[in-house]
Amino acid sequence: MKTSEQKTILFVTGAFVTHHCWDEWRPYFERNGFKTIAPAWPFKNGTARELRDLQPDDTDLAELTLAELVDYYADIAENLPEKPIIVGHSLGGLITQILLNRGLASAAVAIHSVPPQGVFPYEFSFLKAGWKSLGLFTSVKKTYLMSFKDWQYAFVNEMPLKEQQRAYDKLTAPESKTVARGGLTSAAAVDFAKEHSPLLLTSGSIDNIIPAHLNLRNFNKYKRNGSVLEYKEFLGRNHFVLGQDSWQEDAQYILKWLDKYKQY
Repeated sequence: MKTSEQKTILFVTGAFVTHHCWDEWRPYFERNGFKTIAPAWPFKNGTARELRDLQPDDTDLAELTLAELVDYYADIAENLPEKPIIVGHSLGGLITQILLNRGLASAAVAIHSVPPQGVFPYEFSFLKAGWKSLGLFTSVKKTYLMSFKDWQYAFVNEMPLKEQQRAYDKLTAPESKTVARGGLTSAAAVDFAKEHSPLLLTSGSIDNIIPAHLNLRNFNKYKRNGSVLEYKEFLGRNHFVLGQDSWQEDAQYILKWLDKYKQY
């Protein structure tokens, strides 16, 4: 499937991993007529191993806030020749929703998105998988690195052990606790009543950290105001949806959805 005009997709990376999580997605969409960019977060431009080796001296990353991170991606979007399509995963999905709310996207896809302020995540699996990243009663001057055991539960549940370990070694990186805590503040706010460009929210049936019904509540929070808004749950997807063997099925669904709304 080729698009009639080449548009830019801005991929927004989530927490706990590097921007290399998009390494297979970028060429897929480029083969289908898009330009793509997947910028690293500030202070996270490296391989997972390089970033892990920086601890405990990665204080610049430790001090990064969610508001700063959102503004960083907003600046990238604003400086492109035209409004990009924005596709984000997890915390990157939340950032995608915020950027869409600011009018910076021609269309947007939030994949297993961390919910904006006002969508309370009461699910036990969310709390179990994510509470350590807040670093309660620990110094925010030090980054948080998810353990392999926590990675198994939060990201790669029900995958073979060798694949879990391979994914951890390739992608897991230290994270800013202040960014994680920002998800509980007004930095994560979205005006759900505001009209917006087309938005697709996707979820996975076996995702522990962002359960499907949490994604559905996120979707249902939006006011039905005539804006294009769709929701899709994929069976058998955990939070490592970008790297599961089924990733191309998800990417193809998104591609067809974008093609359906060529007015973006």
